[in-house]
Amino acid sequence: MLMKDEQKAAFYLGHISYFRLKSYWWDMQTDPENHVFAPNSYFEDVIARYNFDSELRLILFKAIESIEIALRTKLIYRFSQAYGGLWYLDDSLVIDKTKHQENLTDLQNEFARNGESFVKDFRNRHPNSNPDAWIIFEVATFGTLSKIYSNLKPEIPQKSRITHEFGLNSINDLSSWFAAISLLRNVIAHHSRVFSRDILKRPILPKKTRNQWLQFGVTPVQEKKPFVVISTMVYLCNAINPNNEIKNRLLALFKNNPTIPIYKLGFFNNWQNEPLWK
Repeated sequence: MLMKDEQKAAFYLGHISYFRLKSYWWDMQTDPENHVFAPNSYFEDVIARYNFDSELRLILFKAIESIEIALRTKLIYRFSQAYGGLWYLDDSLVIDKTKHQENLTDLQNEFARNGESFVKDFRNRHPNSNPDAWIIFEVATFGTLSKIYSNLKPEIPQKSRITHEFGLNSINDLSSWFAAISLLRNVIAHHSRVFSRDILKRPILPKKTRNQWLQFGVTPVQEKKPFVVISTMVYLCNAINPNNEIKNRLLALFKNNPTIPIYKLGFFNNWQNEPLWK
């Protein structure tokens, strides 16, 4: 690998581990086994990819924040108004009672170990009571919230209403989107690489949506890359707030980094002409 500035390269390697960086240069090798790089492979290009990925994670985390807060709010409002503040304890509302108990345990453990002042105050004042949904859900993780939503019975009208408010017709589609976003959220929360990553849990591609979605089809390669799950996040953010800036921030990031091969994220196949992305 070539270096334009060895002193600066040494600085970066002193603060970012070799093992962490090598995932960004793996495809720059013509012979990965013997670590032979293609001509004109520069360390500075690796750092550019690394910095791009860092900015990408910040934008995606902001999108996930909006989706997580919206899901939390809708679960609290729709179900508390219909079934009371302790509705989340009622196993008659769920599909799988074993999963319900697992989700409930996770929810209660998250509340028990949380250090927020309102959590401590509730535990001190009501040591033997269950908090209402609007209290306990406030500290629930996105993963727990998405599992609770997924396990609610599909015939419950409040579940369908939440699905429609997120711009989808199918409860199963939205459940799969939440599961994929939750997994990517964990990747981002641990500052792990999104660039050129294969997505292990893939969202369902809906046949019909209520708002603009992907119309030109998705290749098998695109499907396993972040492109699809990022598209689901843009779609959901549009449903939550049509004036959100997530898509514009992503497009600006791509425009400001023209040398970054965004096709490694799955952004190819005429993606820029998709109604969702135009």
